[in-house]
Amino acid sequence: MSDAISLSDTNSNDGQTIRPDEAAHFGRLASEWWDPKGSSAMLHRLNPVRLEFVRAAIDRHWPAQGSSAKPLAGKAALDVGCGAGLLCEPLSRLGADVTGVDAAPENIAAAAAHADGMGLPIRYIAGEVGALNIGTFDLVTAMEVIEHVADKPAFVAALAARLAPDNDRGGGLMILSTPNRTPASRLLLVGAAEATGMIPRGTHHWDDFITPDEMRDLLADAGLTMGEPQGIAFSPAKGLHLSGDLSLNYIVSAVRR
Repeated sequence: MSDAISLSDTNSNDGQTIRPDEAAHFGRLASEWWDPKGSSAMLHRLNPVRLEFVRAAIDRHWPAQGSSAKPLAGKAALDVGCGAGLLCEPLSRLGADVTGVDAAPENIAAAAAHADGMGLPIRYIAGEVGALNIGTFDLVTAMEVIEHVADKPAFVAALAARLAPDNDRGGGLMILSTPNRTPASRLLLVGAAEATGMIPRGTHHWDDFITPDEMRDLLADAGLTMGEPQGIAFSPAKGLHLSGDLSLNYIVSAVRR
């Protein structure tokens, strides 16, 4: 059974990166997260592409498990900004002991209810990741989150603090995805996508997007080394797919130096 825990249950310190207005925006969408034709339709389309990258990164980082249907068996995974669990549930099916953290309590309630329906034992917590006594994790993910936080260096530092140190299991692996700050993303991800209803209005603020070079510096400042980013691009023939084109979205892995 999944658990939904409030911040007060696990609060240890104040490391505020959450923007209350952003949390409220996504909390209002909680009831539609699992509707593939609802306001989170784009996330449903993105999820298989992100999972392709995640599985490849897992197999590279833990090659001994590469042929396993559950390569994360015996490992703990943390998804920050988990929404209603679109990534947490596949990670659980890959064998991980999964914790999902989100700023919006409404999302946590929706996530826990859906996981219960699927019979998945995922722990969900509403709150600020930097203020939680939740230990460290073999895998830490934050998908389409960093562009929504108030203090990006503090957020990355908080993620790095949750990453397992080097150990006999190979140390921790971090994976992040985010929109790039380019003219193309301003036109398509903010202008066209919101104007046509592909994503809800007010979801993105272009000035908050970060470039791959900025991401590399943020990770380096937190003691992490970033791998080569892959773009998430769109074409009529392939739909959304991993690509060398970084102009819209990109996804990266990082490990401790």
